[in-house]
Amino acid sequence: MSKTNLLRALFCVGLLLASSAQALPDDKNQPIRVSADKASMNETTGISVYTGNVEIRQGSMLLTGARVEMHRDKEGNISRIISTGSPAHFQQQATQNQPVTKAYGLQMDYRVNAQLITITEQARVEQAGDNFTGERIVYNMEKSIVDAFGSERSGGQRVEMIIQPKASN
Repeated sequence: MSKTNLLRALFCVGLLLASSAQALPDDKNQPIRVSADKASMNETTGISVYTGNVEIRQGSMLLTGARVEMHRDKEGNISRIISTGSPAHFQQQATQNQPVTKAYGLQMDYRVNAQLITITEQARVEQAGDNFTGERIVYNMEKSIVDAFGSERSGGQRVEMIIQPKASN
């Protein structure tokens, strides 16, 4: 390989490494895009209801469900999103170096300011091959903490975790 071609190849590799080392954009500052079969917005209550194959995207965040309620606070900012489905689905990648976290459940309650998602009924969270299931799961996105809870009913769903072994060096 000539010296010029070698320099070009190194330059291209350098560009690829530089772009992959950057963190994802701050999702909270990205526009929210909503698509659904039907939408109903109440300016008085600040609640919008979307039904039919609802898909909400904001940066790397994706939330889907059959029915989604979006609540706005007094300043007009989205403060809460409640999604129901069979199942509802949520996914987000916090940074480029972390795997995508995926969550599923019959209902999800996303408290936007607190960065908390409470998943209920057939709740499941997956990240890098690790799985957490339970009756209710609370996922703190900012701290990357998953709390799973079993059913309080006798014989109800218990918490189950599958944790993959980490690669040894």
